[in-house]
Amino acid sequence: MATAVSAHPTPHEEEPAPQIVLLDPSQVERDEQNARETDTEPDAELIASVKEIGVEEAISVRPRPDGTYGAFKGWRRTQAQKIANDSAEADGRPVRRIKAHVREDLVGRDGWTRFLSLVENKHRAGMSARDILKSQELSLINMSEVERRQATRALGVGRNAARQARAAQKLDDATLRRAMAGGMDLEQTAQLAEVEHVQGAERRLLRALERDHEEGGGRGHWDQEMALIKAEQADDDARIKAEEGLKTANIPLLGQPGYGQKDTSKPLVELTTGLGNPLMENNHKNCPGHSARLDPEHQPVWHCSDPAAYGHKVRPQPKKRRTEQDELRAEERRRVIACNRAWKAAAGPRQDFVARLVRRKTLPDAARVFAQEIVLTLPYFYSSWTDKRESESVARFLGIKEPEHADLTETAVQLPKARVVNALFAHVAAACEHYIRDPKTWSNLNERQARYLLLLEALGQEDSGSYRLSEVETESVAPHRPDTAA
Repeated sequence: MATAVSAHPTPHEEEPAPQIVLLDPSQVERDEQNARETDTEPDAELIASVKEIGVEEAISVRPRPDGTYGAFKGWRRTQAQKIANDSAEADGRPVRRIKAHVREDLVGRDGWTRFLSLVENKHRAGMSARDILKSQELSLINMSEVERRQATRALGVGRNAARQARAAQKLDDATLRRAMAGGMDLEQTAQLAEVEHVQGAERRLLRALERDHEEGGGRGHWDQEMALIKAEQADDDARIKAEEGLKTANIPLLGQPGYGQKDTSKPLVELTTGLGNPLMENNHKNCPGHSARLDPEHQPVWHCSDPAAYGHKVRPQPKKRRTEQDELRAEERRRVIACNRAWKAAAGPRQDFVARLVRRKTLPDAARVFAQEIVLTLPYFYSSWTDKRESESVARFLGIKEPEHADLTETAVQLPKARVVNALFAHVAAACEHYIRDPKTWSNLNERQARYLLLLEALGQEDSGSYRLSEVETESVAPHRPDTAA
């Protein structure tokens, strides 16, 4: 059999039907680009079937330099036929050859070969999630750009599929199985890998995905939950960094005392020197008891671990018992911190949705009317924002590369007439985003701010649930909804 490489058809052309030949199974080895890397051995049921009737469905192979053939589809069937042939004479059965599609056109095309093997195996029972991910990554990396575009469409994945597949492989096998069983796509599985160490992340994301499915599709709930988890992850990272800073400075971080143990430490604000002078970090840092606790924002609160042992005095002040009101204030403080963090996190999915709206071929009428009204009425928040001449957010919504360095004068010259209204909405949306940038905005949302959020909510619902308000946004706009407004 000749092994010369035939001219490669482009992926959009109909490829010629591959030649079918009968091969001795001993001539066939596993192709290096075969997508299945686990569970590669034939089971007893397959072997029994092949012993009786042989291999009915043709395998797919490509020639190898040593005269053998590499099976990228049907390696398990090939092995079953080899096993059957080994005992054929003793059992009084015929030694059979195996039908094979010989793909000379795939010699030297490793990426496309692995892709074809992936498509074959992905829809057969037993291929592991890890094999699927690894093959997606390796096949897409080794393809030409034209082949990659066709392959991603065939697999139903995005342009970043290779990178996402690599990231998703960081998950263990059990988590991968749960993610796929829960309906996560490749991008979502890769995102789970980014945050899996955050407590409860997998459970929360699966629930968000379930809510999206229950409400007709899209990924609005997923995006909001992912943004919130990433904010919590950033908060955890900030605490770790603060703890490492104290460790580097050789300052003990005080833990909470165990059950029945007395906490001998006190914050420096409650202590004085032996002469009654205030104690602060600079005049206490040489004390053997110099230590710290971290406040909710991960800033150090300086303590002395044992004031009595190190000669400090407690400031004379009446001891106040912690009241129920103190507990309520502490709980409200925790809620404010959580809501501030959630409001900041919600900006990411919201601004991503605005960017998708702006880049559409046709801007929704509701967005166009909203933008026109703002420009014609010039509310204070819009005029004050335009005075700042801030352009980075506008450029980001328009999809301009390196938005921090964008020249919108040049953009205006190149902007097609049909895109003017999209650019107008980008401008107005940038002003609205500036208007609600403060993390405390949730606590006192005004009517104009609420109108902007309600507009995006409605547009997200119309777009098959591609965007939904976060929990904190939903609570904030509640008094401004038409059916609840006074």
